[in-house]
Amino acid sequence: MKHTFSCKNALLSLTAVVALWLAWIVAYYIVRNDYVLPSFWDAFAEMGRILIDASFWRAFGNTFLRTLWAFLVSTALGIVMAVCAHLWKGLRAFFAPVISVVRTVPTMAVILMLLLWTTPNLVPVIVSALVLFPAVYAAALAALDEVGENYGELTRAFRVPILRRIGQMYLPLAAPVMLKQAGGIFSLGLKVVISGEVLASTYRSLGGMMQDAQMYLNMPRLMALTLLVLLMGFALEGLCYLAYRLIVRWRT
Repeated sequence: MKHTFSCKNALLSLTAVVALWLAWIVAYYIVRNDYVLPSFWDAFAEMGRILIDASFWRAFGNTFLRTLWAFLVSTALGIVMAVCAHLWKGLRAFFAPVISVVRTVPTMAVILMLLLWTTPNLVPVIVSALVLFPAVYAAALAALDEVGENYGELTRAFRVPILRRIGQMYLPLAAPVMLKQAGGIFSLGLKVVISGEVLASTYRSLGGMMQDAQMYLNMPRLMALTLLVLLMGFALEGLCYLAYRLIVRWRT
């Protein structure tokens, strides 16, 4: 039954991809303006040229490392604060307005302020970490609350020390749920990092390459870079989901 359901989902996803591809082709022939919307085949050919260009891989490595740093910082901070909020309800109430402010603060305003205080290489990392942090905190807190509902009374009855509860129960049991969310969070971080690179004019980055393509009206190159970023995001989400499925199967 589960195998049939998975095959059905895969078929629906493939159908959606084909529909988007056909919509692109139809829109191209309706618009008929390469400066507005390039053809799929031009973008595909440009993608091949980009992939054999060493400068692309340097830019890709820089952008990926910035995304990874932002993900690690936001994950560490979000999990620590979520554990504290789960164990002490007063801290949960204290953190609530802080999370709301971080979640709603305009990204553009943060970037403009950071450009006055730091370098274009650091701006995308800080901005992405600020955007990812509320998502990590919410996902971790929900996972910890679910674990607490199932095992909280038991640990309190046996008076298990807090550090032992955190290290041997809460974090291990909440890890699969967090891993399931990690792909989407990382993909969001990649998108924010690239946006920050564009606005900060970060040198040797995917955002910088997109900015150059837009400046010189090279729309096939801009679309090819966008497609490569989308494929990268899909791959990251797929790997995290596969790891989640393997852990769940191993534990059961």
